[in-house]
Amino acid sequence: MTLKHVFYLIAMTAVLLAQGCAGPVRKDAVPTAFTDQAVIPGMAEVRYRVGIDTEALQREGIASVRREQALMASSGQHGGLPPATFLAVSGGGDNGAFGAGLLNGWTAAGDRPEFKLVTGVSTGALIAPFAFLGPAHDEQLKRFYTTTGPTDIARPRSLLAAVTNDALADNAPLWKLVSREVDQSLLDAIAREYEKGRLLFVATVDLDARQTVLWNLTKIAASKDPNALDLFRSLMIASASIPGAFPPVMIDVEANGQAYQEMHVDGGTMSQVFVYPPSLDIEALSRKLGTQRERRAYIIRNARLDPEWAQVDRRTMSIAGRAISSLIHTQGIGDLYRIYLTSQRDGVDFNLAYVPASFNAPHREEFDTEFMRALYKTGYDMAAKGYPWEKAPPGF
Repeated sequence: MTLKHVFYLIAMTAVLLAQGCAGPVRKDAVPTAFTDQAVIPGMAEVRYRVGIDTEALQREGIASVRREQALMASSGQHGGLPPATFLAVSGGGDNGAFGAGLLNGWTAAGDRPEFKLVTGVSTGALIAPFAFLGPAHDEQLKRFYTTTGPTDIARPRSLLAAVTNDALADNAPLWKLVSREVDQSLLDAIAREYEKGRLLFVATVDLDARQTVLWNLTKIAASKDPNALDLFRSLMIASASIPGAFPPVMIDVEANGQAYQEMHVDGGTMSQVFVYPPSLDIEALSRKLGTQRERRAYIIRNARLDPEWAQVDRRTMSIAGRAISSLIHTQGIGDLYRIYLTSQRDGVDFNLAYVPASFNAPHREEFDTEFMRALYKTGYDMAAKGYPWEKAPPGF
């Protein structure tokens, strides 16, 4: 997070410098009149625009419960539904090492549940598929957040290339990492969990439409579409593609019978973490359908929540950068307030974890391996001893 605001500022400067310079080409964006009609060819209802596609998201939620009930009936189980446990993993760049360590320490503690729903944003989107599949994939999380370095994530571009291209860095190394870890066997494993009624979502931002989009990775995995694996990987990368720092991910869509292209970037551009949109009133819906059950939500915030002091140089970039960093920080806390209030409305037990204020390992650069190892250990040790989950965000 420490360089995120700098990337934004440099990117804005680059846009001004690049006036008149030719950049990467793209297909036409979806016209505003057809934005809500845009679909992924061959894959029906695998994504939901927040505040717009509430009915489609509700249908998916109902269908997941019906699949769960069918599985219970086929195995001879009777009675009500078991408790549903949700996991939401936030953005935070290399602070994702905290979430990875916490999940693996939770495994060591022996009481890590199987999650009905897992959601991820940015670095959380890189964690989410492995968290969803459970402890068998703990080693992949550990490897990613304790052995990678800056060159494993991106390659800086020259100043000229950065000005005339679509980002300051080329994230081909991250694509290589994701392609190595996310293969067809992993997709098949996720598809099997979808049939059991479990769900895995990540968020991106459609920059053209300025809308948050929730992607149903479980449904994509279960689609058996020949393009499913490529789309799955692309969405993980898109959710972690900081605008200006890393290239956006271009997604081909169809609308009104025409082919278009959407530009998708880091989901944290609009929301740092989510469980489900407030427009989805799951308590009212479950009463209506007779599917009431106990629900718990665990939110992992890959960042500190206390204000971090720093002397700000009296320079334009330093002042603006600090201000934007503050905005991102408070946005993340606002997301926690939203989740908390929604959970209170819906009777969902709220549990929050975040990087402790006592953690003070030096952070020399983004994806600093030694920093991540220290943060991973902090999360692991806290969870292995029984993580002290907070029952409300700061201020409540």
